[in-house]
Amino acid sequence: MRSAHERVPRRWSVLPLALAPVITLAGCWSSGDSAGPAVPSPSGKAAGACRALHGELPGRVNAEDRAELDPASKYTAAWGDPAIELRCGVPRPEVLTPGSEHYNPLADQAEVNGVHWLIEPRDGGYRFTATGRDAFVEVTVPDDYAPEIGALPDLAKALRASVPKTEK
Repeated sequence: MRSAHERVPRRWSVLPLALAPVITLAGCWSSGDSAGPAVPSPSGKAAGACRALHGELPGRVNAEDRAELDPASKYTAAWGDPAIELRCGVPRPEVLTPGSEHYNPLADQAEVNGVHWLIEPRDGGYRFTATGRDAFVEVTVPDDYAPEIGALPDLAKALRASVPKTEK
């Protein structure tokens, strides 16, 4: 499998994660089946930002139509088949958690249209997690859509409009 650096188009900058601001929530990931992605349960600022994001999400991502999910939630969305899945208000990824077994302050990150994304290769695709905002937003993109990072520009405007940057 190619490294994340090889898969990121040159017009997007890849930075060490240590250079990007992050927020302090806690981390996991779960892929959904045909029923849709696992629904996170954010609270506080993250919950409000996620509900706002839900109303801003585009009808198409990476030329794929938005799917109806079961269960329906203000914290999840999906496009296409196989699904590009979005989960808003997920816990902080382990690679961003000092002291965790997988902590890596130099993990790959890309800035796409003003949104910073943590890049994590997964079997069959990539998981991208928006960082430096009031909520962590996770997007999983199957390798059917390679280069997988191509799904992120369609989500950037909605994220910038509805999920504020974390105050320093």
